[in-house]
Amino acid sequence: MNNLVIAFSSVAPLTFYMILGYILRRIEKFDDSVIANFNKIIFKVMLPSTILMSVYRSDLSKTLNPALILYGMGSVIAIILVAGAVVCAFCKDNRKRGAMIQASYRSNFLLLGAPIVENLYGHEAVAVPLLLSAFIIPLYNMSAVIILEMFRGNHKGINPLEMAKGIAKNPMIIGAVIGFVLKLFPPLPAIAEKTVADLAFSTTPVALIVLGASFSFSGAVSEIRELAFCVISRLVAAPALVIAGAYLFGFRRVELASIMGMAIAPCAVASFAMAQQMDSDGELAGNALVFTTFFSSFTMFLWVFALKSFGIL
Repeated sequence: MNNLVIAFSSVAPLTFYMILGYILRRIEKFDDSVIANFNKIIFKVMLPSTILMSVYRSDLSKTLNPALILYGMGSVIAIILVAGAVVCAFCKDNRKRGAMIQASYRSNFLLLGAPIVENLYGHEAVAVPLLLSAFIIPLYNMSAVIILEMFRGNHKGINPLEMAKGIAKNPMIIGAVIGFVLKLFPPLPAIAEKTVADLAFSTTPVALIVLGASFSFSGAVSEIRELAFCVISRLVAAPALVIAGAYLFGFRRVELASIMGMAIAPCAVASFAMAQQMDSDGELAGNALVFTTFFSSFTMFLWVFALKSFGIL
């Protein structure tokens, strides 16, 4: 029963925020432009602030574990290769291929994965998944650019210069770099640090409310087979492979929970925008985001409960 309570308390607040957003969208009649503007603020200001403060405040001697980072990055690459082989074997539409592979490996680690670790082990423990995300998110972005370029509808080849520019201009990568740079200088003034920290603290609830307000269940029937693959691979198959590997490599407690948070989270919010912008199947990417987020309310709870029950976490 204790494990059931722990699992529920780690996931329930995240689900509540999304439900609240969904209800507010219907009550307040938010249109798509309102949601889009909120998403811009979250993506360009709030998420970078979260990563910046995590890096700036972290004690790298305690939280920087090269083995954990290497495993996290290696597991992402492994999922990309496995998903790519499976998708190319049964799907012949390049635009769908790119969206499906991206959905399989690219999780909403920062918004949904890291808070689970915090709920399980306390606020101090969240530095580990947030620091891990500073390495994983750039890998997500670089991989997405390469994959979507390879499988875009009107294939034009990969432009390394444009790819490098896109990666360098990513707000979350900029936030991580600024955090590392600030650690080399004297401490920030207290008022500046508190301002950025308060902004970072509000990121998760605001982002999840906006994500809930973005839900739309239309347009999924025509791509039900591809959508089912995205949901199962993102929420079941990929987590099973990644968590099992992490356990066999000897990761435990906060480190294992950080890998779990990365693996069990639904599709990344940014995956939809990137698919649209790079001539992939934007509708499939959007439906994958919506349905993996919806079902993750149940699957994340089940993963946490199962791992707690077996004494792995």
